[in-house]
Amino acid sequence: MIRKIVLRHKEEKEKYYLKSYIERKTPGFDRNLLSSNLIKIITGPRRAGKSVFAFLILKDKHFGYLNFDDENLLKIDDYDELLEGIISVYGEIKYLFFDEIQNLPKWELFVNKLHRRGYNLILTGSNSNLLSKELGTALTGRYIAFEIFPFSFREFLKAEDITYNIELMTLEQKGLILNKVSTYLHQGGFPEIIMDKIDHRVYLKFLFDALLFKDVVKRYNLKYPSLIDNFSLYLISEFTSEYTYNSLKDNLNFRSVNTVQKYLHHLEEAYIFFSLNRYSNKYKEQIKTSKKIYIIDNGYISAKAFQLSPNYGRLMENSVFLELIRKGYKPNFELFYYKSKNNKEIDFVLKKGLTVESLIQVSYEINHIKTKKREINALLESGQELNCNNLIIITYDYEAEEIHSDRKIIFIPLWRWLII
Repeated sequence: MIRKIVLRHKEEKEKYYLKSYIERKTPGFDRNLLSSNLIKIITGPRRAGKSVFAFLILKDKHFGYLNFDDENLLKIDDYDELLEGIISVYGEIKYLFFDEIQNLPKWELFVNKLHRRGYNLILTGSNSNLLSKELGTALTGRYIAFEIFPFSFREFLKAEDITYNIELMTLEQKGLILNKVSTYLHQGGFPEIIMDKIDHRVYLKFLFDALLFKDVVKRYNLKYPSLIDNFSLYLISEFTSEYTYNSLKDNLNFRSVNTVQKYLHHLEEAYIFFSLNRYSNKYKEQIKTSKKIYIIDNGYISAKAFQLSPNYGRLMENSVFLELIRKGYKPNFELFYYKSKNNKEIDFVLKKGLTVESLIQVSYEINHIKTKKREINALLESGQELNCNNLIIITYDYEAEEIHSDRKIIFIPLWRWLII
């Protein structure tokens, strides 16, 4: 039986190489790392391109492949039989690629054994817990991790076959890119939607429901699926907004804060939502104060959220948050939001080591005098409090450098910021 499964997965593998793909980039990855003896871990949301990324980096290698989304594999108790089946199909190999490894019970022990035997392992998983408890326990110091997210705007433009010269931008090119950034803000960046021209609302509605059941309800054996479903719909509708555990409990009539925390943790582990702490020099204050909620892809908002009309400012803010993660900023370590002493909010604080690197505001309607003044005042006040002079406002299409109270503020259009 195992040999038949491996043969079927080999056919699946070969089909991947019949298609063309957009080359993906992820912080910290270098092709030279492939030959190292470290286990390579690729995590991220389902359907974001983890498998394709792994197949492309292994293109010139002879490797065995198993996809643990196949429930038939999960029925096998003796994991040595899995290796026997792989060798019987592929012969002598050095590289092994295991897709969605988190589905295999006690997978980390199996992986650890293969690593000790000298195999070069590439793993993918749709659960952020792979980077913490499970890996940290069994594979301490023997792995390197990368994250793959839906397409960035640069990758989106490449998939749409749109070329541009950012320094010699014609009005026609700029008009087209503005059109595409509007599409990107609503549709998001899941690769299949863009490459195969699929209706994103239909695709993402089914994808969201499927992963909510498979990666949350089923994985954590939740007794009341409707509760987590209602909870997730509420969070989608409240994207970029502040919350506390108590406010979520009260608004959704949960019995306890512990249940709220547990459900939110499950949704974050499944790469559906992110929580962002308010910046403070004191960690205890970060934990106690309100947080903000973001979602893994803008497309889910139009597919699932209860909204009468799009809020471009919030869509822009969510896209900026995701791009900052793609650039390598880790939420709640190097990326925060902030409230000044006078309660003026800064959308994003970027931190490197002990230094606040920059403050970023995101504003769609910056041409409104009151809005512009509010954003500038928030930056000036917060910049003084945090000793930061790199002050940025990301706009929809306003570009300038202005001096206010002897401090320079850079206004940069979203489309330009996303592709530089």
